[in-house]
Amino acid sequence: MAASIRPLYPPSCPLKHSSSSSQSIIKSHSPFSLSESHRSISISTSVSFNPSGNYDLSLFEEEDATKAPPPMPPKQGRFEVVIDNDAIARLDLSPFHAATGVTSAKEKAEELLERSVGFTINYVRADENDPRELSEFPEIRLWFVRLDAVYPWLPLVLDWRAGELARYAAMLVPHQMSLRMGVVFNPEALELFVVQKVFVVYTWLKENDVAMPRLKAKDMARMLGFGIGDDLFDLVDQNPL
Repeated sequence: MAASIRPLYPPSCPLKHSSSSSQSIIKSHSPFSLSESHRSISISTSVSFNPSGNYDLSLFEEEDATKAPPPMPPKQGRFEVVIDNDAIARLDLSPFHAATGVTSAKEKAEELLERSVGFTINYVRADENDPRELSEFPEIRLWFVRLDAVYPWLPLVLDWRAGELARYAAMLVPHQMSLRMGVVFNPEALELFVVQKVFVVYTWLKENDVAMPRLKAKDMARMLGFGIGDDLFDLVDQNPL
């Protein structure tokens, strides 16, 4: 039995075909506007959005009408992790521990899910004219790589609707920047990232006795443009570690 993993087709945004490329793009105007669909797509796809909130950085005024609204404001009462150049340079995770109270030996699953986690990145560029996005700085990405290695379930508890899941994915998944579409992920890399995280968070939810672990894992995948079938979870349950 093949497990069901499918890119979602957002009905509010049709597939756009480019004459210069054989690749089609599913463009999500925001990381939280993807709607569930049961339609399977057999073509090559990628998901694109700008996790900073500026989902269309068009150079032409006539395209302004296509701009999508920015993500919702940060969730009130969320755990706010503030990192700066010093913490990033030293790969210091103490700002995360201080903000959330989480350590490798102490997790607060229900509270983390209820309040969510967000990041404030106070990174001062060596060159103030450096145009790169934060997700394009290797040292920032390395900090998030270490954080993810220690707490691989973290994407589940991020403030999704404020764009935190999108930005987190951009720190870990190969992508390119587009003026018009923002972040354009490598589709195969994004799919592997999503599936790996589904395995991780499903197990974490069950270990912490959180209700509806399948639904929560599916919701996380859906935010990044993928639908996960129950058959995948059936296989995991039938073959426990």
